[in-house]
Amino acid sequence: MKITIHPSQLAGTINAPASKSSMQRACAAALISTRKVFVKNPGHSNDDKAALDIIKKLGAVVSEVDRETISIKSNFLSQAGGITSKENTIDCGESGLSIRMFTPIAALCKNKITITGCGSLTTRPLDFFDEVFPKLGVAVQSKAGKLPITIQGPLQPKDIEIDGSLSSQFLTGLLFAYAAAPDQFITGDNTFIKVNSLKSKPYIDLTLDVMKQFGLPVPENKDYKEFIFHKKDLETQRVGENSELTYTVEGDWSGGAFLLVAGAIAGPITVTGLSIGSTQADKKIVDALMAANAGIAMEAKGIKIHPTKMSAFEFDATDCPDLFPPLVALAAYCKGITKIKGVSRLAYKESNRGITLQEEFGKMGLKINLDSDFMHVHGGNGLKGAVVHSRHDHRIAMACAVAALKAEGETVIEDANAVNKSYPDFYDHLKQLGAKTEGGIDIEMMKKIFLQTGKS
Repeated sequence: MKITIHPSQLAGTINAPASKSSMQRACAAALISTRKVFVKNPGHSNDDKAALDIIKKLGAVVSEVDRETISIKSNFLSQAGGITSKENTIDCGESGLSIRMFTPIAALCKNKITITGCGSLTTRPLDFFDEVFPKLGVAVQSKAGKLPITIQGPLQPKDIEIDGSLSSQFLTGLLFAYAAAPDQFITGDNTFIKVNSLKSKPYIDLTLDVMKQFGLPVPENKDYKEFIFHKKDLETQRVGENSELTYTVEGDWSGGAFLLVAGAIAGPITVTGLSIGSTQADKKIVDALMAANAGIAMEAKGIKIHPTKMSAFEFDATDCPDLFPPLVALAAYCKGITKIKGVSRLAYKESNRGITLQEEFGKMGLKINLDSDFMHVHGGNGLKGAVVHSRHDHRIAMACAVAALKAEGETVIEDANAVNKSYPDFYDHLKQLGAKTEGGIDIEMMKKIFLQTGKS
């Protein structure tokens, strides 16, 4: 699908999308909870739908309560004679979080399970499982460290040491799996996971926060270098069985970052639904906007942002690499050379984002240099409309669309429907704010499909 963005002036108020980081973790927590869970403000992105499909295949019953609420009731931990999945194949779609988080949880099952995915997920390195699972009693077979992966547990928590430099999502999966492991596999008073060079620490904060809200045993966090599960906490994990809890998916700072940058470029707009107290890593977009001298104000009803004369800035995105695309769109309109650290975190995304940003924004006349772990963006000289391609990367599509709002001439984005992965309402939201666009996605149809797939 193609969409054309014309130079536009934005105005109005828009609510940020639901956080897929929060939604997917809620699905995992609900799967290993013994309570009936009501999830309010559920996301409907492709990644969210993948997570719902996975937990249903592992034994959860998902039902629609109303347009803003779904219920999840799982018997995953209630099976006598050992845990088995409902089906023997799990499809993670193109969700990196799902495959890294749900694979360790699925490894708690005693039956053989094949983990699959599509798109860029088939090329991402998953050697982590080949290295770690045998230490935890899980048989594993992969295609040279890539999909498909076949596993057979049950996973048995042990004291281990892992590498956290590629992604914190592997650790998230182990934390959930350790918290859910059956009592017979709990040995000793404490079980620890030592982590070397952990990246994206705020996402671990989010994982621990979700675990706490769901009443799951939360490990002791020793400065992100060691996570200790105490036996007394693990033994209480089934307290509250047959009770209910409600979890509200918070607004998404990752998607909200594009709206805020759009406001800084072509506003004024107000973005609601984003919590300043959130543990989401991409909340740091506020720091970047302030460093660029954007016109931003935190108000009771939301974040108000309007165009000003912006200047180049320096920013460390090592722990929030998903901010690179909106940061490039922002830096394009900042006078001078913006320096962003963390390029090494971009290689294994939906595309190699460092190179993709350089090439696609280069078509719009923006000069970007990559120097080891740093990206230098030469901004403030204006952009020109062009035909760009998302490379099937949702964040590239959104970054180009935002940058196009004040470019000279129209910008055509090819494979624009890549936004379905995380923010299917994106173009519709831009239109609501006054963006002049042609083409797009039938959002109401997408929501109907989501609600249908959410039913058991």
